[in-house]
Amino acid sequence: MFPRSFLAVTLLAWSALAGPPLTIIQDVLYKADGTRFNGTLTISWNSFEATDSSPIVTQIATVKVVDGNLRVQLVPTTTSATPVYYAVTYNSDGRIQFQESWAVPASAQPLRVRDVRMVDNLTAADTGVPVPEAGVVGLVADLVARPLKGPGFAAGRVAVVSPVGALESANGSPSDCVRVDGSSGPCGAQPPSFVDGESPTGIVDGANPWFTLSAAPVPISSLAVYRNGMLQKIGQDFTLSGNTVQFVAAATPQPGDTLLASYRLSEAAPSASPLFSSPQVLCSGTGASTTGAPLVSLATCAIPAGLLAPGDRVEIRFDFAHQGALSGFTFEIDWGPALLARRDAGVSDALVSGRADAAILTAGAQSNAQSWGSVLPFAATVSSATGSYDTGLTVDFKGKLAQAGDTLTLSHYTVVRFP
Repeated sequence: MFPRSFLAVTLLAWSALAGPPLTIIQDVLYKADGTRFNGTLTISWNSFEATDSSPIVTQIATVKVVDGNLRVQLVPTTTSATPVYYAVTYNSDGRIQFQESWAVPASAQPLRVRDVRMVDNLTAADTGVPVPEAGVVGLVADLVARPLKGPGFAAGRVAVVSPVGALESANGSPSDCVRVDGSSGPCGAQPPSFVDGESPTGIVDGANPWFTLSAAPVPISSLAVYRNGMLQKIGQDFTLSGNTVQFVAAATPQPGDTLLASYRLSEAAPSASPLFSSPQVLCSGTGASTTGAPLVSLATCAIPAGLLAPGDRVEIRFDFAHQGALSGFTFEIDWGPALLARRDAGVSDALVSGRADAAILTAGAQSNAQSWGSVLPFAATVSSATGSYDTGLTVDFKGKLAQAGDTLTLSHYTVVRFP
């Protein structure tokens, strides 16, 4: 008489050798003319794990069909850890007739081909099992590689790629042209203009060091200033900010001195109308949402280099929406590295709106901001920002919750330039 432990080990070994469960597919195949199909079915599959954790390796099986009779046993795939599908190729008369995919469910009874055939290779006809993205060769990689819609994407407009690789929509009037950097403006370009022998505006009295040119030199290195016919050196005899020349004390023009300046300009001539003669929408769209406490960017507006000029004004409008009753929130608007506006709103503030203006000066900008909400009282601030805009700047719309749980959304934002 065998001991119980020996019987238990024997049963376990027999169970391991039994193999994974199988489903029988049995059917009679016909041709369209009513005769029975004769040939072979080549069935292939990728590696997967059966429902009993048995590893099924990648393989191909060939099944003969004689007088239309098909019978094959396959491991169910719809109940596997990761659903996979059998690729079935019908061969007859020495050539491939057609191909299809099978999704095989677990079944104690034999199934017909119609029970496992996938309609258009996308959905199992009877099981209703959808094809996962991972089941389509190359689909996941292609989805990762494709560009995503940015917050400024809008239908019916020219698409441009933002600095972070997202698809945004070009802003401007319908008649504008889009440049390679994504900015837009009136079509047509002029060659660089030149200003020769200009007399800078300013009092020559030995005390005044400031003199104004009719336009800002582009590039700065193109400026040549002559005092009594002697070429002055930038950085040593004078400095340049926008279109303002400031002489150092030792080189300040004296009464009777003659000043002449020559320089190059960008596309617009000094006396011509500005490159954008009417208000220009730089950015407009809906922003993102946040449900967390850290301060995050909900949308940005990148203003390209060379677009802003002294005398311009930039108007910024924004609207935030708050959902939930657990937390207050904070919103912040940044003008490049400078803080333009920041307010803390309470739990009861469902909606908050505001606007800000930045007046572009020869150096830096003077700004003001106003904001108010459902409960948040009206408040206004005035500030200034230093620096040059030769390299462009970014307007950043940020927000955060006092504590996680609610949702803060940048409903809309608009940035408009007025020349």
